[in-house]
Amino acid sequence: MAQSFDVEGALRKLTIGQKVRMLAGLGWWHTQPVPEAGVPSVRFSDGPNGVRGTRFFNGVPSSCFPSSTGLGSSFDIDLARQVGEALADECRAKSTHVLLGPTVNTQRSPLGGRSFESFSEDPHLNGTLAAAYINGLQSKGVAATIKHFVANDQEFQRFSISSEVSERALREIYLKPFQIAIKNSDPWAVMSAYNRVNGLHVSENPWLLDDILRKEWGFKGMIMSDWIGTYSTTEAIKAGLDLEMPGPAVMRGKAVERALVAEKLLPGDIDERVRKILGLVERATASGIPFDGPENGVDTPELRALLRRAAADATVLLKNDKSILPLDTSSLTKIAVIGPNAKQAFTSGGGSARLLETYNVNPLEGIRAAVKNATVEVAYTVGATTHKYLPLLDGYLKHGGEDGALVEFWNEEPVAGWEGNLKDGAPAVWSTPTRGSNCAFMDGIPDDKVNLECWLRYTTEFTPDESGDYDFGVTVTGRGSFFVNGERAINFPSPPDGEPLFGPGTADLHAVVKGLEAGKPVAIEVHLSNAPFLARGLPFPFRGGLRLGAVRVVETDEAIADAVKIAQEADVAILVVGLNHELESEGFDRADLSLPGATNKLVSAVLKANPKTVVVNQSGAPVEMPWIDDAHTVVQAFFGGNELGNGLADVLFGKVNPSGKLSLTFPKRNEDSPAYPAYGDQGESFGKILYNEGIYVGYRSYDKKSVEPLFPFGHGLSYTTFTYSDLSTTPISADGTFSVSFTVTNSGNVSGREVAQVYIADPASALPRPVKELKGFTKVALAAGESKTVTLALDREALGFFDERRKAWVAEAGKFDVLVGASSRDVRLTGTTELKETFSWVGL
Repeated sequence: MAQSFDVEGALRKLTIGQKVRMLAGLGWWHTQPVPEAGVPSVRFSDGPNGVRGTRFFNGVPSSCFPSSTGLGSSFDIDLARQVGEALADECRAKSTHVLLGPTVNTQRSPLGGRSFESFSEDPHLNGTLAAAYINGLQSKGVAATIKHFVANDQEFQRFSISSEVSERALREIYLKPFQIAIKNSDPWAVMSAYNRVNGLHVSENPWLLDDILRKEWGFKGMIMSDWIGTYSTTEAIKAGLDLEMPGPAVMRGKAVERALVAEKLLPGDIDERVRKILGLVERATASGIPFDGPENGVDTPELRALLRRAAADATVLLKNDKSILPLDTSSLTKIAVIGPNAKQAFTSGGGSARLLETYNVNPLEGIRAAVKNATVEVAYTVGATTHKYLPLLDGYLKHGGEDGALVEFWNEEPVAGWEGNLKDGAPAVWSTPTRGSNCAFMDGIPDDKVNLECWLRYTTEFTPDESGDYDFGVTVTGRGSFFVNGERAINFPSPPDGEPLFGPGTADLHAVVKGLEAGKPVAIEVHLSNAPFLARGLPFPFRGGLRLGAVRVVETDEAIADAVKIAQEADVAILVVGLNHELESEGFDRADLSLPGATNKLVSAVLKANPKTVVVNQSGAPVEMPWIDDAHTVVQAFFGGNELGNGLADVLFGKVNPSGKLSLTFPKRNEDSPAYPAYGDQGESFGKILYNEGIYVGYRSYDKKSVEPLFPFGHGLSYTTFTYSDLSTTPISADGTFSVSFTVTNSGNVSGREVAQVYIADPASALPRPVKELKGFTKVALAAGESKTVTLALDREALGFFDERRKAWVAEAGKFDVLVGASSRDVRLTGTTELKETFSWVGL
């Protein structure tokens, strides 16, 4: 039976000091409790594609769902809802009341470091899928946090950059997905963005937080800052920012008390903010999720099936000119699997979206599993390494017979010359096993045992799966040494700064160890002192970390020659390339759209060696494909979560007929993208970035400028064919409602699902408008030869534009074109409908 919590009763019990304390978090993942007033501590966890729980280091393993661009490319509202429900189950298992997701920032540029976190470049698709995800999550009592509100569209200078954008573009493109989601799902929390909008930080912007979000849209939930995204005291509180995260308070606490004394703030201002926090406590109480409860994982056959279906449905068939796909095992004797993304499971992009998966399946494993009952040989070679940092050693490490390593901590240097001395000194004050070789010691370490300044040792055994010379790369925070079989291989007393470990890590230092044998373990140790790292100063407690990677040394030309050889010997080659979480990540934007390293050289060589090559690109956002004219078969896999390998194999071998459609336009080159060149550090001046493209974002720009993309928004092929017919529309009512009906027929030989897209155009508007805009879509499942008539109900949102003079939405009288198609560039049916009288509105 659900418990209840009295918001107003608790508010009356709180002293002003207790209220002030509640305005900032308790550490990284909790709100401040006030036991004397019966107020518990609410727990948060990072999302949006999984539930990490309360620890970056040694967290409880979790399910990782496909990246949001992959889920967006499913165009599947029901799947988004089911993913939300599954994430709620994970939250409940981890005693988590609030998930920090979904992300609905519009992908203004394909270079955005966090592009993979949002569903789409289109606000309608973005907001519609977000609403389904939120409804699924909150149906099980877990609060969604829609983020990052608003115009948080690049990582360069993300704490300070000002997004200079017209109100019309802000309303129609950047605010719109938030508006749609809030209207159709009522998220219980909103996270403000790091950046400024037109000069003022969002976290202290009353026009955005109060006038639009609360008054105009009627949002009743709590608004929290992004982590270390509160930059003022009085201004942020008066603007409507309820909660500063994380704790302890930096901009609140004593600063609020001083503002109260000066009457820059009044007690009523504090009450309004605390009341919203208590409203979240009320919902957390009603959920029945325990406060300060245990953290457990979820791993059931049903969940694994959903993860696998999501991975397959997040896969888009871009080209299949020679009908190489689906692969028929009965006609194959040998398959060559090649590529840097084949043997590693890149489940998600980097940054706060990363988590420790309960398990993962890489593409090579998925392909081998798909042919295990057939007499098909699967040969593998990497072809060319493309990493930014050497591949992690996860899965190749053991300590004491268990996967992973042992990490030991000391509060003082255990022996003199610690960086170079292998002999034990004083016993460690605390130790723990860990599964990973990328350790950020941000949490999960007892403060009462281990000081912030500390010394540590990471001990494990590495067992290579191939013989040869190995290049090891080590990144640390501070100074130390790296040892192989008792010999120091790397010393880093004062290495240059680098990017890993959330930014403060050192540069990646390397050592080549010769003559390692497959299956023969070697002893690995890293010694680390974090004192130099701490001296740099940080906005939150962080003991530092280490990253350990290695790869067999192979010259690029030799590796590509090996790939060409096995491709030539195979009936078909499956070439898995792309990006990974260290190339697409929170914290930085991509420099260009190129595939890394020698990837393009590898792809061209393999395509020449075997025309029956399936190129699989795995990335969260678009990449350039200079070899596209030579490739007959191309698949976009995105970051597919736990089951990415099995989901991909299901599509390649026809167990699943692909039905994904691109939620992002893939440009031929970065210069064609709408934001070019006003993006990242290429703005007019540092400190601001000009949104010169206005409302022409994504496919709207390509249509307006008649630029041919590499692959258009909404594009995706199937193993069957679909035809469209019998379009009809109803007249538009006085309040803007109308419907669109049409028939979709599976005219091929196998069952399949088609995403039919409805675009609306206003050919005679008083203001310039896009050529067409997505305003509806449906996913239709059809057996071979089957037809279905579908009807989509549309409303004023399909008609209106924002008039900055009136500060209102306007739908103008006249005829509107209705376009139904298989993509934004593949329109199959056209019709018209008419609105008799102009009308305007404000709000949802």
